[in-house]
Amino acid sequence: MIVCSCNVLSDAQVRETCARSDAPRSPGQVYQCLGCSPQCGRCARTIRGIMDEALSKACDTCPAACPAAGPVAAD
Repeated sequence: MIVCSCNVLSDAQVRETCARSDAPRSPGQVYQCLGCSPQCGRCARTIRGIMDEALSKACDTCPAACPAAGPVAAD
């Protein structure tokens, strides 16, 4: 699905970019990694949502000792 009509970026391209070891930390960095720049900005929230989803899936596979996992709540 196209998520950015100005740059013709698909959700698959954004997901692939977010799966890299040097994953972008902002929508602006996603644009840079894909060789373009934001135009109208309407897709920024969608790109951020895809990034958040990709990060949450990555964290589901992290070991418990991963610093990105944050503090573990006591029961």
